Amino acid sequence: MVHKWSKDVTEHDHPYDLPPGIFKSADPDVIAAALQHSAEDPQRDTKDPYRTAMSMLDFYINRAGKNLDDSEMATLEQAKAALRKRFGKAAHS
Repeated sequence: MVHKWSKDVTEHDHPYDLPPGIFKSADPDVIAAALQHSAEDPQRDTKDPYRTAMSMLDFYINRAGKNLDDSEMATLEQAKAALRKRFGKAAHS
């Protein structure tokens, strides 16, 4: 049996409290708001909340990857843009 580190992280490493099913939301701003709220939680002692929030989103996208349909992927990409806007970061060119 192949051991996947990502499964361990998903099942046992819950450093950020996110609402269940948040990544399935059809509203990218709802996703971005939940990620921002989690990353900015003072109890988490995150040095760079923007980077933390984006990493959580990228981790989900990378793990779900092939199982996401086009509309889900589009929503998650829009959530990235919403995160950038919430944190005052410039969009990638």
